[in-house]
Amino acid sequence: MHVSNRDDGSKYYMEGSELTKVSCEKDLGVWMSDDMKCSKQCMYAFNKATRVLGMIKRTIRYNDIRVMISLYKTLVRPHVVYCVTAWNPHYIKDKKLIEKVQRRFTKMINNMEGKTYEERLQCLKL
Repeated sequence: MHVSNRDDGSKYYMEGSELTKVSCEKDLGVWMSDDMKCSKQCMYAFNKATRVLGMIKRTIRYNDIRVMISLYKTLVRPHVVYCVTAWNPHYIKDKKLIEKVQRRFTKMINNMEGKTYEERLQCLKL
């Protein structure tokens, strides 16, 4: 991956063989693109967390607030915050995508109907 404002057509070699150019690469579980945007990582984290939320919704019948918060903090949140200091989302669209995970979780809990998102966050202390 060539990281620069402009591509000067440089070719890179390792032990005599040319390296192929890629525009996006996953390293240590974090997707980085050649323009240093983290949109792919945000989408990856969102998809992974959404799948885990779906699994929780399908399998857990007892929706006690303490149990659900514990499951969220243990199973879902690590996917969203993994190496966040490295890929730090700064575009509004990326932040909203990540926020959708928590918004969806707060809607899954019983007795939260009719409350705004901010009120749900305060009730759940998130």
